[in-house]
Amino acid sequence: MAVEALYTKIEKTIQLNVGVIVLESSSGFPLNESNLYLVEQNGRIIWKAEKPDISTYFSRVKLNEDGNTFSAYTIHGHACELDLKTGKLISFTSIQ
Repeated sequence: MAVEALYTKIEKTIQLNVGVIVLESSSGFPLNESNLYLVEQNGRIIWKAEKPDISTYFSRVKLNEDGNTFSAYTIHGHACELDLKTGKLISFTSIQ
């Protein structure tokens, strides 16, 4: 599925049955928005990942083996676990 970036350039995509997880570059991305989101096959955004801090952006993302969660890391040193269905934070820790 071809996905278009919302604001910057796409750094990573992960194909799922329900759509595609997209990680956009943080450079030039609006501060109040999440640069990590899930897009349906029809192009509609299902969720935008909840950030642990409004002033940070996501820098890496990977699926977890349980099939229900994914891990993401921020440019400010947060390691996050998020719900795959909702994009909501389950937990996070600061790794700086």
